[in-house]
Amino acid sequence: MRGWLVVGAGAAALVVAGGVGLLYQVVFGTSSPPPLSLSTPSPTSASATQSSPASQGTAGQLAGSWTVASGSVAGYRVREQLAFLSAPSDAVGRTSSIKGTATLSGSGDALTVTAASFTVDVSTLASDRPMRDERIHSIGLQSDQYPTASYVLTSPVTLPSSATSGQAIHVTSVGRLTIHGTTRNETIPLDARLSGTELEVVGSITFPWSEFGMQAPSVGGFVTVTGPATMEFDLHLQRG
Repeated sequence: MRGWLVVGAGAAALVVAGGVGLLYQVVFGTSSPPPLSLSTPSPTSASATQSSPASQGTAGQLAGSWTVASGSVAGYRVREQLAFLSAPSDAVGRTSSIKGTATLSGSGDALTVTAASFTVDVSTLASDRPMRDERIHSIGLQSDQYPTASYVLTSPVTLPSSATSGQAIHVTSVGRLTIHGTTRNETIPLDARLSGTELEVVGSITFPWSEFGMQAPSVGGFVTVTGPATMEFDLHLQRG
């Protein structure tokens, strides 16, 4: 009898372990996309830039209004936990529903971003788990109640002279960030590149949930979000 009890307990443990493993894969999946970063220029365009930097245009030629174009994405990155098990990778949700413009002014090699305003429809955020996507409509981000996030530049951003030659540059922007109906003044580090007629800008900011009046999502205390939240974006802008 004792032997049968040991065998039964072992079998039950295997069933439980298998069930937890299956649930782990269903909830978390196996991987997530890497953090957003500047696109890698094609060898052809990179060679053209090096051989003829003037083809990128002078600051005066690049001045004007730039509008969000296709290829732009924005979203969130958080770490989840299933009971006592940490997720193997970040939970990432993204959307391409972004509108906005940036205004550049300058002459010669001096180029400045004088204004910028962007709005993201966070109600369209999608991850690799439809269940997660549905939950953030009512908890955490509460996108049903707060369907948009926005950013408005409040201080001009002066770009280094290398910007007009197609090189990647690093700058900092200061502006009003609104998430979950709460607006805060935030400083966001940016990577950017002017390549021909396109301006690409990549950035991210990590913050405690409470800074924007949110509570970290928790589903019955079983699946929870641990740590802060990260907002990230990759904007592609074109003249006009």
